[in-house]
Amino acid sequence: MDFIEKIGDTIIIKGKEAADKAKEVAEIANLRSQISTCEEVIKKNYMEIGKKYLELYGDMPEEPFEKQCRAIRNAQTGVEALQERIKEIKGI
Repeated sequence: MDFIEKIGDTIIIKGKEAADKAKEVAEIANLRSQISTCEEVIKKNYMEIGKKYLELYGDMPEEPFEKQCRAIRNAQTGVEALQERIKEIKGI
């Protein structure tokens, strides 16, 4: 009987350890999800700041932003030209 009790105690201990581990894994997953949400908020706001800066100062950016503002403006011009070409091809 002592042997069976030891096996039972071992099963209970292992089960508790597994449950604790499952809770830990779930909590970590939840925290990582929250981190991801926070990072998305940061990214969105960075983009909004950049867009607003470009709208307000894109024609006269400060030196550290000249290259990026010029690259965005060039890309925007490229998009417009490509869209016009699509319209030409479609006969619009």
